[in-house]
Amino acid sequence: MGGDRVVVRDKTIYLAWVVALTATLGSLYFSEIRGFIPCELCWYQRILMYPLSIILGIAAFYSETSIKKYVLPFSIFGACVSLFHYLEQKVPGFAAIKPCTNGVPCNVQYINWFGFITIPFLALVAFILITILMALTRSETGVSPRLGS
Repeated sequence: MGGDRVVVRDKTIYLAWVVALTATLGSLYFSEIRGFIPCELCWYQRILMYPLSIILGIAAFYSETSIKKYVLPFSIFGACVSLFHYLEQKVPGFAAIKPCTNGVPCNVQYINWFGFITIPFLALVAFILITILMALTRSETGVSPRLGS
C-alpha cells in the first residue's frame, strides 16, 4: 500500500500536466467547436491555465520537480478566480459585485450538467487538482541553494 503512494508521487508532475492539458483543450473545444464566447473571467482563467500546459509539459518531460514553486501561484490564483466566477453563476447576489460590462455576462451558464457543473466549476476542479498534485510533488533531494546549506 505504501508503494502506491511512491508511484503517485513520482507521477504528480505528469498527472498535473494531463489535467492542465485537458482543461486547455476543453476550453478550446467549448469556444472554437461549440462556439461559446468566453466572458472576462473565463479569459483570466485561460491566462492562468494555458501556460501551465506548457510549463508542466516541459517539467514532466525533464522530471523537474522544482517547478512547483512556479506552478502553485498560477493554480492557487486560478482556483480563486474560478471560485469567484462559479459563485457569480450560482449565488444570486454575487453577480452584482462586479458585473461584466463588455461582451458575454460572467453569470451566463453555457453548460449546467447535473445542476451544478458549469465551465468555471470544471476550471476550479482542474486548478484544485493541479494544486494538490503540486503539493504532493516530492522535492528534489540534495544541497539547498539557500544560505549555503
